[in-house]
Amino acid sequence: MPADASRTADFAAVRELAAADMLRVDALIRTRLASDVVLINQIADHIIAGGGKRLRPMLHVLAAGAAGYAGAQHIKLAAVIEFIHTSTLLHDDVVDESDLRRGRKTANALWGNAASVLVGDFLYSRSFQLMVELDDMRVMRILADTTNTIAEGEVLQLLNIGNADVDEAAYLAVIERKTAVLFAAATELGGLLGGLPAEKVVALRRFGMELGYAFQIADDLLDYVSDAGTLGKNIGDDLAEGKPTLPLIYALERATPAQAESMRQAIVHGGLDALDDIVAAIRGSGALERTHACAVRHADAARDALAALPSSPHRDALAALADYSVQRSF
Repeated sequence: MPADASRTADFAAVRELAAADMLRVDALIRTRLASDVVLINQIADHIIAGGGKRLRPMLHVLAAGAAGYAGAQHIKLAAVIEFIHTSTLLHDDVVDESDLRRGRKTANALWGNAASVLVGDFLYSRSFQLMVELDDMRVMRILADTTNTIAEGEVLQLLNIGNADVDEAAYLAVIERKTAVLFAAATELGGLLGGLPAEKVVALRRFGMELGYAFQIADDLLDYVSDAGTLGKNIGDDLAEGKPTLPLIYALERATPAQAESMRQAIVHGGLDALDDIVAAIRGSGALERTHACAVRHADAARDALAALPSSPHRDALAALADYSVQRSF
């Protein structure tokens, strides 16, 4: 079987293991998104129709399975995690002025920025309503801290836009707060529900954190090797938004003075006039290979963290997601 087909098959097997739980999660999401405000329903329906892999809630139900949890609270928690994630997407698209996500028009492109921000707020508040129903202060503390950290990450990323001096450490700080922390919460909460000893809960959190790093670094890599047909956005979109992601940071380290000046101008001004030359310079610098290697290191660290858990199909599925995260299109 070709490598791409094998990876697809592995991910399909992971989804199959989580399928029964995810059907319940999707049903709860649809029920709890309902509102007597028509515009909220319209945007919510658009979000649901947009699909996506629902990776974060799936991580939670798999982590709960790996922790031996046999109750039903993980369904609500998975929905909470998806609401938090979706609200950040709505806000992100407004901040980034994006008009395309997963190959479809964004909510802000269809209904405007104000509606997108306000429905994002609705989703945040809906997630906290669900959270309160669980009546577990440990859960509420983790998720409250997580949403606060995500907000910090959004602000940090905003400060980095147009800044050609962003280095790898600053880039990773944004990923930790903006992306990895929600992965970490999803897996940590699975361990918490399962009643695992503290060190095993910590291991599950570490798995989620490292997976979040790997996933986002790989996503940023795809921005320079993919296209709208496979990624759901156009090549160079991060550059157009003035975002100095890791491929560009690495390329700048090895660029000629002329190449570096072109890249810096593109970051500062968010222009695509020199896109072809910049992409060629990135690809010729070894930056893509270095970025992939960085993502792989984090995926390996995620897989290593799972060694603390007992062997099970759910643990194997989590390990498969670590592999999948960095092998999607490179």
